[in-house]
Order: sequence, then C-alpha cells, then structure tokens
Amino acid sequence: MENNSSKPGGNVGSSDLKGQRIGRILRKQGKVTREQVQEALQMQAQRRLPLGQLLVELGYINNDDVNSALAAQAGIGEMDLEASDIPASALSAISPEMAQAYQVLPLQFDKATNTLTVALKDPNNFRALDDLKLLMGYNVKPVVADPKVVERLIAKHYQGEEESLAALVGELAEDTTLEQLADRGESIDLNVLIEAAEDNKVKRLLNLVLMQAIKDKASDIHFEPFEDEFKMRYRIDGVLYEMIPPPRHLAMAITSRIKVMSDLDIAERRLPQDGRIELTVGGNPVDLRVAVLPTMFGESVVMRVLDRSNVSLDLERLGLRTDDLEVCRQLMRKPNGIVIVTGPTGSGKTTTLYSALNELNDIETKILTTEDPVEYDLDGICQVQVNAEVGLTFAKALRSFLRQDPDIILVGETRDLETAQIAVQASLTGHLVFTTLHTNDAPSSIARLLDLGLEPFLITATLEGVVAQRLVRKICTRCKEAYQPTEEELMELALTPDDVEGRVFYRGKGCDYCNNSGYKGRLGLYEIMVLDDELREMIIQSASTQLLRSEARKRGMRTLREVGLIYIFDGLTTITEVVRETLAEEG
Repeated sequence: MENNSSKPGGNVGSSDLKGQRIGRILRKQGKVTREQVQEALQMQAQRRLPLGQLLVELGYINNDDVNSALAAQAGIGEMDLEASDIPASALSAISPEMAQAYQVLPLQFDKATNTLTVALKDPNNFRALDDLKLLMGYNVKPVVADPKVVERLIAKHYQGEEESLAALVGELAEDTTLEQLADRGESIDLNVLIEAAEDNKVKRLLNLVLMQAIKDKASDIHFEPFEDEFKMRYRIDGVLYEMIPPPRHLAMAITSRIKVMSDLDIAERRLPQDGRIELTVGGNPVDLRVAVLPTMFGESVVMRVLDRSNVSLDLERLGLRTDDLEVCRQLMRKPNGIVIVTGPTGSGKTTTLYSALNELNDIETKILTTEDPVEYDLDGICQVQVNAEVGLTFAKALRSFLRQDPDIILVGETRDLETAQIAVQASLTGHLVFTTLHTNDAPSSIARLLDLGLEPFLITATLEGVVAQRLVRKICTRCKEAYQPTEEELMELALTPDDVEGRVFYRGKGCDYCNNSGYKGRLGLYEIMVLDDELREMIIQSASTQLLRSEARKRGMRTLREVGLIYIFDGLTTITEVVRETLAEEG
C-alpha cells in the first residue's frame, strides 16, 4: 500500500520505547518535561489514577498524546490515514458488521502470509486483535491512527453496507470445493475437514450469524443437521426463529469451524463435547458456551450466548412488584436458613439468584457458589464449577464449603438427597443457603423436597421461603395497540366479559424493531411463599400441596397466574403469554 506517511514522533524509534513507562515515553517524545512528570507522580500517590490522565488534567498534554505514548509502549506503530489508499482486498477481508463492532479499519491484506494490517482507534484494544484472529484466523498486524479518521473511514467504506446472509448462503451454495463434502460421513479425511473449517466464506457466514444473534439479543444459536437440510435457528425472548438455511453439505464445515474456535477435538465426531468462545463485541464481553452432540445425520451444535451487557443483575429491574421486592429482600437478608428459587429451565432462576448475590456482595460477606455451569463471573464471589467426571458434585463441593467459613452459599441445583441434607446442615450451622428446584409453583416445592427423602421436621426447621418464577414476553412499545379480546381468550383466564368491563387490553402489531413478533424483551412473574408457624405446622401434618397453596394465598401470596393478570391489565404483556407460561388456579 502506497502513500502511507508516518506521524512525527510515531513509527520512528517506536520499537525502542516498547515496554517503557508512560512518563519516560512522553519525555522522549518531547511532550513533557521531567518536572511535569514528577508533579503528576506526586498527584498519583494521592489519586491512584493513570499518569497519562493526570498529565491531561494538568493541561500538559492531550488525549492524542496519551494514545501515541500507549501505542509506543505496546510497540505498535502509528499511521496517518488521510493520504492512504486502501485496496479492495483489505476491505473485503472483514465484514461491515465486524469493522463496526470492533471499530477497526483493514488497511492491507497479504494473502500469501494470511496477514491483515488493521488501524485501531485505541492501542489498548487488544481484544479486537484476539477476536479477529479467532474469528477469521488471520495474523493481525496493528497500527494506531487518529480515532476520528478511523471512524470516518469505517463510515465511508462500510456505512449502509451490510453483508446479507441470503447473498452469502447463495455464494456458498455455488462453491464447488465445499460441495465435495456432501455425503462423506465418517470417511472424511482430517486434512479436508481442517481446510473446510479454514475456508474464508465459512468463516464469514459463521461470523455473520454470531454478530446477528448478538445484535438481536439472542440467548441461544442452534445448528441442526437433518437428512436433507441444515437448519440455523436462534432463540430470542424464549422463542426460536429460523434463519436462512445454508446448503446441507456445509454442515460439517460449519461444525468444524465452531470446534476450531472453541478448542474442541475436530476429529472426534462420535462423542458429545463442550467448549467456550470468549469474544468482545462492541466493547462488551460475550461468552459463548458451545455444546456439540452427535446425531443420526451429523453433529448438532448449540451455542448459549452469555452477553453481560444484555443481562442486568439488579433486583430492581427483574419485574418484581414493589411489595414482592420487599418480601424478597427480607428473605435474602435472613441470617440463616434455606431460600429456594423454582421454575422450569430457562425461567430466569440463575439471573434472580445472581441479582440477589450481587446485592448482598460486600466486603463483610463471604459468598461461595457451586454451579453447573458457572454462567457469569461475579467479582468478589468464589465460584466453583461442578465436574462430575472427577467426582466434584454439588454435594462434595458443598461439604467443602462448610470448612471455608462462608456467610452465604449458593447451590446451583438440589438434585438429590445428599445435596439437600448438606444444605440443611449448612443452614442449621448458621449459613444462608440459596438453591434452585424444578417445580411448577412455590407450594409444590415442599412435595419435591419430601420426594427427595428429606424429613418434614428438617424442612420446617430450615426453609424460610420459596420463590417460583416464569418469564413472559413484553409487548413491543413501538407497535403496541389496544384491542378487544375474544370471549375464548378471556375464558382461558377464567374471566367473563363482565369481569373486564372498562379494562383495556393491549398487543403488539409487529414491526421491524421487534422482528414482527409484537414482543420485545421479557418480564418476570414471581410467586413468593414465605413460611410462617402455621404453614410449618401444616407441613409437619403432611398437608397436601393444594391446602398449602390455599393457606399461603390467605397469607397474601399471589399466584403466578394472578401476577400475570396484573401485568396484562397494566398493558405490559398479553393473555396468550400468561396462559402459555402459567397454570390455571386449582381450588
């Protein structure tokens, strides 16, 4: 690439400055004096801020000078892009989505060495380089340029240009090299597989699917091989949507590419495998949990997207009504006892528990968790991943926890009697224990614990409360409209037209913002049963779940269906959603 001129004080001698202290680099670049650095160092002793930031505050340098020094420290050259002529081969090396998400501008692509030179706005953006290498397999060579110029050139070359999934799938369908993978099954050569996984079009397709899923806030991405087709679907707000399916013969190439990215054995196609991919998209850390399962027609892959910017671990934002939030806070601030959160898979139990731990997490409290898997890393909390292969079960981890002097313990799931007994033991010795169960509502958790083999007197001595929850989709605010529900719809909620006289019902019409679904985002429905002396006495007397439910309702417990009804009347969700997620009242 011609016409590239270096900034003064940029590339020249930048390798000599690599690894040096920022103050020394700025002095060598002639930006500050020794006295000015000393002044900033004295300030730093009190304020604990980066030296560059303090020198900017003092007015001796500007942010561009700091970026220039950081680039020299990292051994990255600088470049003036104003006079640069960027070849088409470089621009097509990464997709518009990637350039915009990572804020990098490709400058030159050397096919022979597979080296891509990119301009960064920030010399500390190492994650973008790592992700480019992981996603595209390039050797990445960075240079630093003026952030405003990088932004302007990304907009100029990529604005309004979006790589279309349909066009890419069409391009792949015509690729004769990849077509040779059709019907090869187990006989395929390992080198052919590696070559397919490294194919540029396969990488571009997979990256586009990942970027699209993260942008649309999908929770899971599914790649499913069938006899005559290969499906790609993703789950948004609990519902699966199908994407344009790629040609069937690409199944093996896409699966192999995912395995390469998640460090799995590309040659092993008979056993399930689990891995993970760590990315940073748009400055947010995104964790992809990869599960590969051998099926009749090839390997099915599911990626769970854990996007921390998409999950707010804050009790205030979960959808709890004010009085329920107060009850929840009272439960989680008990000095000891067991608090259970219950609901089916994907009902948001983990998010609720993490939000509670986040609120309780302070310097005076020791919190230990044992999970399968650990979904989010929480600062200041010791988290243990269950590993059945080496005998590290929930029960074994929990037994060790008692010797670690904890205040609060989270057990990912109470699956067996041994785990339940140790949880009881922990709560009796003065610990607060959070755990989850799989039951339909709060009162039926008692029957579940008895089924596991726990004695009624131990349940009553330790259990403080049960929170049952479901997630319902929220009506899209941009296409929300009032409507009159049919009598059949009202009957599903056991309502008559007279019951709802004067009430307004809403639904989403469907628009681009919500993918024409009429819904955007989700909301939690919570049913909270707090145990008191009368309920404990009923458990000792072996009262039925129905009697317990009826007694808890007399004490102010709202059932999931009742909370759903309130949210329907508040115009937050629809009859269809509440009927789908909650059971009709019994007794």
